[in-house]
Amino acid sequence: MVNLAPFDLVGMLEQILLRESEEVDGYEVCCIPFYTYGLALGDLVGMNDSDVIDRVISRSGRRVLRVLFAEPRPAMDSSSALREAADSAGLLCEWNGDGMVAIDVPDIAVMQPVFDSVHGEIQIGTAFCEWSDSRDFRAA
Repeated sequence: MVNLAPFDLVGMLEQILLRESEEVDGYEVCCIPFYTYGLALGDLVGMNDSDVIDRVISRSGRRVLRVLFAEPRPAMDSSSALREAADSAGLLCEWNGDGMVAIDVPDIAVMQPVFDSVHGEIQIGTAFCEWSDSRDFRAA
C-alpha cells in the first residue's frame, strides 16, 4: 500500500502490486500506479513494518502518463482514440473504468500519437493529463 496523504489525498491508500526483488532487499513495482506520484512500473521500493511503501530504492527509467476524462463527455469522446493510439504504440495501460487511464511510458519517443489523440479534449477542458513524476515520491 501507499499512503496518499502526502499527495493531498488524506485518508486514502493505493494498492500497488509488488514482487520481491532478487537483486536488492526490496520490491519491484508490477503495476502502473494511478494516484501515487514518483513511482512507475519496474521501480524498486522498500516497505516499513506495516507493509506500506516508504521509499524508492531505484528507478526503472519508465514514466506514467495519467489521463482523466471529465463528465459530461463531449460528442467527440477521445477515449477510444487514446486506447487505439496506446495499443498501436504497444504501450501498457491500466484503466479505472472509462474515466481514467494510467499509461506506462518506457520511451517518450513513441508518445506523439497518444498526445495527439487527446489534444482536442485537453484544449476544451474535458480531459486532463499529468505525469506521475511531476512530483517526487514521499512517504507519510
